[in-house]
Amino acid sequence: MSRTHQPDESVFRAIRSEDLEWKPFAAFPPAARLAVLVGDPNRPGPYVIRVRLPAGTRMMPHRHPEDRIYTVLSGVFYIGLGEEFDESRLTAYGVGSVIVLPGDQPHFHCAKSGEYVTQVTAIGPLGLTYVHPADDPRSQRQPPEITVESAEGVHDRHVTEVR
Repeated sequence: MSRTHQPDESVFRAIRSEDLEWKPFAAFPPAARLAVLVGDPNRPGPYVIRVRLPAGTRMMPHRHPEDRIYTVLSGVFYIGLGEEFDESRLTAYGVGSVIVLPGDQPHFHCAKSGEYVTQVTAIGPLGLTYVHPADDPRSQRQPPEITVESAEGVHDRHVTEVR
């Protein structure tokens, strides 16, 4: 019997950390980086991405329409819930922690104690809407279209259609 696989999941492959291509992402602060590991975040279906924020970088209050599962791979991930950035509401999660974030939950995070890397697993398309439009980096600069490639560099991903 033939089985239908999810996009980008039909053959065995391994993705090594050293092979990731970290790219800027228009909806993130300029220093943040994103790497696509599996799937296409712009399309319906499962995807896996990694997000890297350098020390001191803040992600202002925002929400995603999709449910997300975060796994902390390095550093300490500080996340708080709510529509206003409030450092006293940040909770620290260390390496190996798994955070389940329901879609449409306003939240904020920062790299308070140093750089962190999280892995995000979700069902696309990826969306990101800032609670306060003035916090959206896309409204503060007019970058060229950002192309994000998969870890193998086989697929071009145009991750600009973020809500």
